[in-house]
Amino acid sequence: MPELPEVESLTQFLAEHLVGRTVDRVFPVSVAALKTYDPPLTELEGRTFDGTARHGKFLDLRSGELHLVIHLARAGWVRWSESLSADQPRPGKGPLALRVRLAPAAGVDSGTQGFDVTEAGTQKHLAIYLVRDPQEIPGIARLGPDPLTGAVTQESFAALLGGERRQIKGVLRDQSVLAGIGNAYSDEILHAARLSPFKLAANLSEEEVAGLYAAMHTTLAEAVERARGLPLRELKAEKKSGLRVHGRAGQPCPVCGDTIREVSFADSALQYCPTCQTGGKPLADRRLSRLLK
Repeated sequence: MPELPEVESLTQFLAEHLVGRTVDRVFPVSVAALKTYDPPLTELEGRTFDGTARHGKFLDLRSGELHLVIHLARAGWVRWSESLSADQPRPGKGPLALRVRLAPAAGVDSGTQGFDVTEAGTQKHLAIYLVRDPQEIPGIARLGPDPLTGAVTQESFAALLGGERRQIKGVLRDQSVLAGIGNAYSDEILHAARLSPFKLAANLSEEEVAGLYAAMHTTLAEAVERARGLPLRELKAEKKSGLRVHGRAGQPCPVCGDTIREVSFADSALQYCPTCQTGGKPLADRRLSRLLK
């Protein structure tokens, strides 16, 4: 799933390639992905993009008073093209959900540049909105502060955690608490902070809160910096190569050499290092325990 660093990189890339460009045609291919109908997507045609922004994991492409907002969910992506087909795409079972073709720009191209919004797999959770105010979108309206904007100080971070009787892994992933952190980077942050993902947020010591705050900033900022300037097609591979524990169950921890372990849930899994994070003790995998009964 694209998280804060990847969406930030998408935002920066599209700021460089879209701002000042006029929309020629919009092709909504997936009706299921389109979550708003007024104004229609065709309202973008003839308008010029004048800004991009990120709200947590939401991508916001602005054209005057209109905002094309995209939530990429687990398997969505934006693909930039220098040579989009002139043919109108047909709705079907393929990954394409939306195509935006740009009008020719002097000295830039002959009218074939643009981007596709796609979603791989059979589970379709991609969401596309066209709104006049991003706060109209419930997922944006409920977002907590963004950890990379300076809105979260160490003191406010401690206050956020102080009243949470939930496991710290779940708190970090809760978009109403902190915007933009998902399953992968919560694993990475907790590994860097040397904290068990099962530890209750409210039980963290002052020293642990300070370490977690520093790990959160360092992990996210480094991921954004690694992705800076990369072509969109390389961002997913860069994310995977930069992860130290997430998605690496069974491999050696790059810090201590212990074997990275996994805890599975109904539709996701977390990865951690026992030596670095849990005092050498494996965490209970409840799904595995049920299978062994």
